[in-house]
Amino acid sequence: MKNIYFDERSFPQQESYALCRCGHSKNMPFCDGSHMKFHFDGTETASKEPYLKNAELMDGPDLLLTDEENLCAFARFRHKGQGNVWNLTEMSDDSDCREAGIQAACDCPSGRIVAWDKRTGESIEPEYEPSIIILQDAGRQCSGSLWVRGGILIESSDGSLYEIRNRVTLCRCGKSSNKPFCDAAHVKIGFHDHDESAGSN
Repeated sequence: MKNIYFDERSFPQQESYALCRCGHSKNMPFCDGSHMKFHFDGTETASKEPYLKNAELMDGPDLLLTDEENLCAFARFRHKGQGNVWNLTEMSDDSDCREAGIQAACDCPSGRIVAWDKRTGESIEPEYEPSIIILQDAGRQCSGSLWVRGGILIESSDGSLYEIRNRVTLCRCGKSSNKPFCDAAHVKIGFHDHDESAGSN
């Protein structure tokens, strides 16, 4: 992912964590109760429909591509040497383009874009152990979302469940219009998780 990198910190494994969602904690990535002080509105607005219900389908000669733009975390993974992921899908009868298209789709941290083998109808997914990664965006000089990988269950505040997926990105700047998922608002506001004024824009 271009200019996107993992936070180098590691944290001891625990049964549960309370992670900051409002963008104001002084103990990032953990919650310190700042959401109360800032009257954070964490109302969830994301659809609970399955991914494929809302995704658009692109039909290439050897690959299918599904794209759910509302999940875009602006990680800028989509462009490889031969072109962007959509162009590569259109040229997927070329083995190099097919391979590059698959890689571009698999590099999408939010799972917005998924490549599918046209012959088998199976999705092509990277293998991840269940993990949560803190993303930083050096290219945009801001802090990114929480990258949730490996099929971790995400439960809504009302107890209902979101579809279990191999990769999603969760908002931690507090400004997403698609909560609990990231919609790249962190780029617009210049969110910094080490800045005690973070999320105040």
